[in-house]
This record gives sequence, C-alpha cells and structure tokens, in this order.
Amino acid sequence: ETAPPGDAEPVATPFRAPERRAAPRAVDPVASGPDDDARTAEERRASSATASASTPPRPPQPVPARAVPTKPSAPIERRAVAVPSSPIQRVIGFGSLAAGLAAGTISESARRAWRGRKPSNDSNGGDSSSPAAAESIIPGDSIFMTEANAERLAVALCRMRGAALKLGQMLSIQDESVIPPQVQRALERVRQGADVMPADQLEKTVESHLGVGWKDSVLKFDPEPLAAASIGQVHLATVIDPDDPEGARSLDVCMKIQYPGVARSIHSDIDNLMRLVSLTDILPKGLYVEHAVAVAKEELTLECDYEYERESQARMARLLEDDPHWHVPRVIPALCSEGVITTEYAPGLAIDKAADLPQDERDYIGTQLLRVTLRELFEFRFMQTDPNFANFLYDSPTRRLNLIDFGAAKEFPKKFVDDYLRMVVACAERDRKGLIDASISLGFLTGDESPVLMDAHAEAGFQVGRPFAAEGTYDFGAERDMTRRVAGLGKVMLKHRLTPPPREAYSLHRKLSGAFLACMRIGARVPARTMLREMYEKYEFGEEEAEEEAAANTA
Repeated sequence: ETAPPGDAEPVATPFRAPERRAAPRAVDPVASGPDDDARTAEERRASSATASASTPPRPPQPVPARAVPTKPSAPIERRAVAVPSSPIQRVIGFGSLAAGLAAGTISESARRAWRGRKPSNDSNGGDSSSPAAAESIIPGDSIFMTEANAERLAVALCRMRGAALKLGQMLSIQDESVIPPQVQRALERVRQGADVMPADQLEKTVESHLGVGWKDSVLKFDPEPLAAASIGQVHLATVIDPDDPEGARSLDVCMKIQYPGVARSIHSDIDNLMRLVSLTDILPKGLYVEHAVAVAKEELTLECDYEYERESQARMARLLEDDPHWHVPRVIPALCSEGVITTEYAPGLAIDKAADLPQDERDYIGTQLLRVTLRELFEFRFMQTDPNFANFLYDSPTRRLNLIDFGAAKEFPKKFVDDYLRMVVACAERDRKGLIDASISLGFLTGDESPVLMDAHAEAGFQVGRPFAAEGTYDFGAERDMTRRVAGLGKVMLKHRLTPPPREAYSLHRKLSGAFLACMRIGARVPARTMLREMYEKYEFGEEEAEEEAAANTA
C-alpha cells in the first residue's frame, strides 16, 4: 500500500511479535478484588514507569494545599425547568419538538422556493462542491437542519434530558470539520449541559433516594448545580471524611442526583427520537439504525444503574492505584443509593480547555490520555467509555489527571481485544491483509464485500492508524485532516457495507475518537507509536491462538 498524496511514508521501527504466553484469566467486572485484576500491582507500577519515560521530565512540584471546589469562571446560564418525569409528559415533549421542527422545515422550504433555490433534504444532499460539505456526517444544506431548527432541537434536548440529551451529547463530540457550523453551535450548547431541576423537585428527588433526614449527613450542600448532564445533575457538598477515625476532617464531595423518570423512559425516549429523525431522512443509508438503537438502549439503561457505576468506579480505582499520572475519586457509600452517587471532589480543568497551556503540559495531557486509553483496552480490558471531555480533568499544580463518570464503563472479551490489537497494529504498519483478516474476525466485514468497500475500509484504517505509524511524536494539532478524510471514506463504506459493526465497537470507538479529538483540540504531540509498540510487545494473546498455531505447525 502506498501512502495517500501529501503523506510522508513513515520511517518506523517495526513491531516485534510478542512471546506466546498463557492468557490471563477473565476478571469479573463486579466481584473482583485488589488481587483479582488482570495484572499485579508490581506489573502496573512497571507499566506506568515505562510509559512515563516517554514523557518529558518535569522538576518536582511542591505539594499543593487542599483543592477548594470552584465553579467555572464563566458560569453557564441554565434554566430551572422541571424534568418531564411521566410517560405522557415526555410524549408531549417529543410531540412539541416534532411540530416545531416541521414548522421550521416548511418555512425554510418556502423561503428557498421563493428565492429559486432547490431544497436539499437527503442524506447526501447539500453543496457537495465544498470538501467540508461533501465529507460532513450531517448535510449542511438540509432544509431540515437549519440554524433555527438546530436551536429548537438543542433547547428541547436540554429540557427533556435523559436518553435524548445523551444521544445529542454523543454526537457533539465530533471534529468541527465534519459537522455544519449551525449544528456544531447547537451541539456545543447541548454538550455544555441540560436545564436544571427547580429547588422543590430537587429536594423531593434526593429525599426519595436518601430519606427525609439526608441533610443531617452533610455539613454543607450547594443547591446550585456544578454540572447538569443527561442522566442527572451534580452538586457540591461537604461531609465528615469517612476515612478519618476521629471524625475531625471534612471532605469535599460531588453528589450526582438522577433525574426523576429518566431510567424508566430510556427505551421510549430513544424510540420517539428515532421516529422523529426517520421523518427527516437526515440519517444516511447503511447505518443499520436498528442495531445501533438496540445497543444505545442497552448502554443507556446501564448508565442509569448507579450501583453498577459505584462498582465500576471502585474497580478502576484499584486498577489505577499505582499510576502516578491518574486518580479515580473514591466513592462515599453512605451517601449513595439507586438514584444518588457521591464521590470525592476531583479538581481540575476539562482537558479540551487546556489549549492555552504551555506546549509541554499539552503534550503531557495528550500522552497520558492516550496511554491510559491503551491500558484500559489492552491491559485491563475494562474501560471508561464516555469520551465527554469534562470526564478527564487536569490538575496543573499536581500534574495529575482525574478520571470520573463510570456509568458507561465496559468490559471487553479477550478474543475481541486480541483481534482488535492485531487490527490496530496492521493499521499502523499499513498491512492491508492483516487489517482485512482482523476486521473479518472482529465482525466489521463478512469477507464478501466489494473491492470498493474493502479499499475504503483499509484506507480508513490506515488514516486512523497514522498516529501509530509515525516514529517519534505525532503532532495531533498539525494533522487535523484525519477526521475529514475518514468521514469522506465513511460515506463509501455506508453505501456498500454488508453488516453492522460488532456491538463492542460502538462504545469503544466513541472513546478512541474522543481521545484523538481531545489531542487535536489541545494540539498535543504524543509518542503514540512507541506506546503501542510497548503494549504490543508485552501483550499476552489468548491460548486459543497458540493452540491453533501449534496445530498448524504439527500439520
């Protein structure tokens, strides 16, 4: 394979095949203890130390004083609007949204007809003469997705909250080059957060989960939310530190309170939203929407399970306890329930806001973000898959990153991870056969696809693999055309694909694309190939492959 025009062929040290070793036993995502994780504490310390060698050293920093919880310097103006909690209220909400979007579409169609412009309302419509428009994942000239309708959609999603808002936030984590400007502005509003519960609804909701006397367990509670997300809103509070035997030390915490009615409305919300979207013809053919919707329902239902989130957060804390670069806040069980989760306050700046920091800090953030992502997948096989930039907080005084929000944590099967590593390495090495073989084994391809689809799939893989193909450091800030190229190839793949992607790919690819986009946003330079090569060379492939290879050698 030759590199795309304008790309320099990387001069890179090839990957050395790892030694054949027995596969580590699977780890139960709930019941695992400190000694049950896939790697020992000593191995994790060694892994962290090796990866740290790729990061420029920094003089020792003084131990900072206790972090004081702060709110954003430019507070986001949020409306206090009650969450529509009953099924009929939510149906009415979606009905009102549909009526508003329909009126806006009719108005735009009439306006264009008056001006003599031909309306464009298909998934491949719009001004395709523009490279950005041709590669956009949402048509930029659609009579449906006008600036007014995009604003209507954003306002409605922020009011409805729940699954509808979550899907909008997932879409918002895309590069600006593949989303029309009017949609990007609306999605940025969605990503910043939802409307908030009025004080009376908030009080009733917390009481329903923690009991009437819950305030006796806190020293201070801020009724103004620190953040308002899709499933719940977060409030700052202060409690007596449960780890202090004398009960004299206070602890700042974050209380995440689930919106009423959200958990039981996941399936109906997604169905209503998809009915609405299907009327617009905005989704391109080949998305296998039914498959994606089924996966979304499953994942979002799990995100409403705060018991699962507590267990996942505790598990990741154990896995990263020896990593000097990352911290997972501890959970405060006494203030947790089915609809409330309370954790230690984590200071820091959302990583996408780090673009103004010195280059060495941006490089450090990007390097540690990609390193922990590789460890989650190829070492732990357990990953926090929500790529929202606010879930990764950089605390500059301590040079430490905080990882939060584990509602979307997911464990990946060993066989899937084995094949996925082979595919990533094939992408980095521009090995077309290896990429196709691994893609078929994973379920991305059937093997019966047309040459056009095979070529587009391979080229998309090579584009995504560019950071891992470059020896030395890869400059994400200077290579932002990756997303545009992949989006262009994606249209070909959607047209010719024969099968939906494997279920594991949805959450995994959200996380991986989020990590890449964060590095692009802050202009980080990352030794991606070195980290992948080290991960590959010490990786323990499963016993199944070793047995197959032994049988082949015997034959």
